[in-house]
Amino acid sequence: MSSQPTETAARPHRLFETGSALAPFRHPAFRAIWIANLASNLGGAIQSVGAAWLMTEITDSHELIALVQASATVPIMLFGVFAGAIADNYDRRIVMLAAQIGMLVTSAVLAGLSYADLITPYLLLALTLTVGTGTALNSPAWQASVRQQVGLADLPQAISLNTISFNLARSVGPALGGLLISLWDVSLAFALNAVSYIAMIVVLIRWRTEVRAVETRPMMPAIAAGIRFCASSDPIRRVLLRGLVLGFGVAGYQALVPAVVQERLHGDELDFGIMLGLFGIGSILAALVIGRLRRRIGVEAVLGLGTIGFVVAQSLLAWAETVTQALPATFIAGLAWVTALTSINVAMQVRSPDHILGRCLSIYQAVTFGGMALGSWCWGALADRTDLAFALHTAAGFLAATLVLLRMFAPMPKPGEGRVES
Repeated sequence: MSSQPTETAARPHRLFETGSALAPFRHPAFRAIWIANLASNLGGAIQSVGAAWLMTEITDSHELIALVQASATVPIMLFGVFAGAIADNYDRRIVMLAAQIGMLVTSAVLAGLSYADLITPYLLLALTLTVGTGTALNSPAWQASVRQQVGLADLPQAISLNTISFNLARSVGPALGGLLISLWDVSLAFALNAVSYIAMIVVLIRWRTEVRAVETRPMMPAIAAGIRFCASSDPIRRVLLRGLVLGFGVAGYQALVPAVVQERLHGDELDFGIMLGLFGIGSILAALVIGRLRRRIGVEAVLGLGTIGFVVAQSLLAWAETVTQALPATFIAGLAWVTALTSINVAMQVRSPDHILGRCLSIYQAVTFGGMALGSWCWGALADRTDLAFALHTAAGFLAATLVLLRMFAPMPKPGEGRVES
């Protein structure tokens, strides 16, 4: 009898033990940043719906519609390696703070111009590219700071929880964004995104992290050092190649969904939001189990499952003629997104030394999201020259063929291969 209360009292504590899915939440800095990031992700999801839907209303070009989806990833490809060097050369908290303030200002400008009905397709692209540049600056510093928040032991779980935060927002934000646009207009979506940055700015101002020893180096030599390390590491080269090819292939789904909803499915902005919301729900479910799944069957098998999921999702989306028929595709794509990309992210993080971590992560992001940006343009251009269904089927075929080839010639690193210990 006396042992039962002790076990009951200990049970909540065990939820946060090292190795458990919720272990990172025992770190106050991680908790605060995670909650603030959830608010920012929610605003970003709402703005993404607004920008994508606005572009479908002001142009008939599939290529421009795909490019507005790619605008969040093109700056990562172009400026990511510089952002990684900045993250390693300066206080990562200050870098994140500057990026968040810049994105707030840009989103506010976007809200004002859209409210005044002054937006053109190329102006919309320019402003979304500016927000994407802020994301490119913020992302290496933010991802590299996770290790400062939780340590190496809880790092895989922290990455999964950050993925859950992103996809919680994606499950709620798109449907909410579609509803707000239908009740008001897209300017409200942009304004809410501007407000959403405030929570993260406040948390970063108050965060007092342990001072990290920084060896400031000139920008180009610092970038060169990161590139040399990644180029000299065979495990990291394979991880980067897998990220590049996967990003190019999955972009067919990400870039063409808005056009599919409006043209093939004859849906409205609320239907678009619901589809993106179901994508987010699938992502959350995958994030809850992905760690255990990787430990049980290995990273190569998990990455294969995620890739096959996108093959199925793109094929189903190409076949669908109603929103109801397309819903399974969006759910499967959400499952596949986290299954594949989280596995590649963890593989990169645990093989990158801390003193060049920002540069290694920026190179990974430049390669993977650069593949997405290039894929978005290619699949959008192909859809313009053929049709949406053909472009989606081609993207699915590309993923299926490259999965077979890369498992043979560029397998994912085995457990412990190239892994850093501090």
